[in-house]
Amino acid sequence: MISSLKRFHPFHQTWADMSLGKLQGRIHRLSGTIKLIVQFELHSYASIRRPWIRSDAWTCVSIASELGKLLTLVLVLSLILSDVIGDPVDIIASGPTVASSHRVQDCLQILAKYNLLSSLPGSVQTVLSNSVTEQNALTDYSHVCNVVIGSNRLALEEARREAEHLGYLAVIVSNAVCGEVSTVAHLYSLLIQLVCLSITRAPGNDSLTDKVKAALSNLAAELEIPGLNLTQTLNTLQDSEAERPICLLAGGEPTVQLQGNGKGGRNQELALRVALDLHKAKFAGDGTFLDRYEVVFLSGGTDGQDGPTEAAGAFASQELVDEAAQEGLDVESFLSNNDSYTFFAQFQGGHHLLLTGLTGTNVMDIHAVLIRARGGE
Repeated sequence: MISSLKRFHPFHQTWADMSLGKLQGRIHRLSGTIKLIVQFELHSYASIRRPWIRSDAWTCVSIASELGKLLTLVLVLSLILSDVIGDPVDIIASGPTVASSHRVQDCLQILAKYNLLSSLPGSVQTVLSNSVTEQNALTDYSHVCNVVIGSNRLALEEARREAEHLGYLAVIVSNAVCGEVSTVAHLYSLLIQLVCLSITRAPGNDSLTDKVKAALSNLAAELEIPGLNLTQTLNTLQDSEAERPICLLAGGEPTVQLQGNGKGGRNQELALRVALDLHKAKFAGDGTFLDRYEVVFLSGGTDGQDGPTEAAGAFASQELVDEAAQEGLDVESFLSNNDSYTFFAQFQGGHHLLLTGLTGTNVMDIHAVLIRARGGE
């Protein structure tokens, strides 16, 4: 297979031809460049990666980028698993069977924005300056049919069907949740509070409901989450039977701003932060309405691994902070050190960790909120 592909490869050299030292050198340049640009959102990263995917630093993976060229004489069916918000097929895995929408100039502008041009390896700078992609790129992909067979949206739809089968009123809130994890946690906390207030329907809660709704709307606007329709979600819930348990589903991929040196992942940290935010809301003076409901929040990675841990994620209730304190565990201390895994491993013997094992796939993260009135079945 490799020998056949070599005839078509633009550099006439693959990883099979390299000495171990040369391959290690190229991988080192590749990893160095990745470390420079991981601060970008994924779409910016892909905009940078694709123009120089055929460079010296990416030779070891450039065979995949040539698939469209190699298969121009046959019809191509590309089955795609999406781990990118919005399922853009030109971004997923750098879109090897999709015409590139990125120009070298786009790449240079992004790198200039973050003052990283001078920090790039020489081989990458050379490829960008020579505009290799624009000269050699295939533009006619009419022989290719790209089909997304797995995505966060599809996973959420299946989760909704299962929740409904279990008797929940299930609503998909969004499949594009993104943003810094503490902000996303506050968004979920406000959403949970608003849902509980809405289904309580107590006249004395009107001012509080308006206050929470305004805060939630402002935060949602700040995060700019695609497809997030809070009004539709609330209308669906308000039209339901008051005693019916609720399942809110969402997905996406929040990010964590590392401040400590603990062990954890974005899903475990998100669950822990939601629990802390609900705890603070309940004791803020007007949050006693939360006592009427059992609330569980779960966040898990569909690949089965959350950060450098054995867990896929974790689940938490609004009682978690108090229960942890009884065991001598201070939630805020663990969060300040980004040490969510250590917390969940110690808390109640690790009972709240989500342990699935590696799944062999990845369609980003799944978030689930379960709400039911206390005393309900």
